[in-house]
Amino acid sequence: MKGRDRLIVALDVDTLDRAKKLIDVLSPEADIFKVGIAPFTDFGNDIMKELENRGKKIFLDLKFHDIPNTVKNAACAAAKKGVFMMNFHCLGGKKMLEAAVSGCGEARSAAGKRPLLLGVTVLTSMGESDLDEVGVAGPVNKRVTALAALARASGLDGVVASAKEARLIKEKEGKDFVVVTPGVRPQWAEEGDQKRVLTPRQAISEGADYIVVGRPIIEAEDPLLAAKKIIEEIESVIQ
Repeated sequence: MKGRDRLIVALDVDTLDRAKKLIDVLSPEADIFKVGIAPFTDFGNDIMKELENRGKKIFLDLKFHDIPNTVKNAACAAAKKGVFMMNFHCLGGKKMLEAAVSGCGEARSAAGKRPLLLGVTVLTSMGESDLDEVGVAGPVNKRVTALAALARASGLDGVVASAKEARLIKEKEGKDFVVVTPGVRPQWAEEGDQKRVLTPRQAISEGADYIVVGRPIIEAEDPLLAAKKIIEEIESVIQ
């Protein structure tokens, strides 16, 4: 894959108009866009149609986490929209994850192709103290790799995880197991509320297949230039 094929731009904006403008500006360089829970709740169908009409790929980042039957139905509905990838919280358990795979399988005939299914391991905004607060004990990397193994055993294609755990996940689950890493911050960008972060170059070097970048691009004075700089970082590793 080329550098631009491995960059996912997070459309974490508060209006449909701003989302459309960003797609216009970034289209020469970006092919994959993430639609998260806030924009999806506000104007999700409109922005997804916009991306589809422009031939862009969609990462539907809704992090489904519910009883198995509900997640199965949600996964089926999302797959029918023809999204490129979607995700589910691994903490929902194996039955829920297997139900998600089943739901997407049922929708394949309608969409023509099953999306990449990803398990969310530990949010990149969380450290060990945050996990302790919710009753999940142990080092973060052990929790992440255990959840990645669960995702693989449940039939998912990969996981969403910090780049700091990407290499370990690849070692344990194989090179074909997809790792998508959010919380990626170039050296020239602020970390914000992220805790377990690496630069684009570091993330790809550690084994990430895709990196998700939001604020460093969409809040930049020149979003297209920011995207180009990140793609150049990626390509410096994969060439």
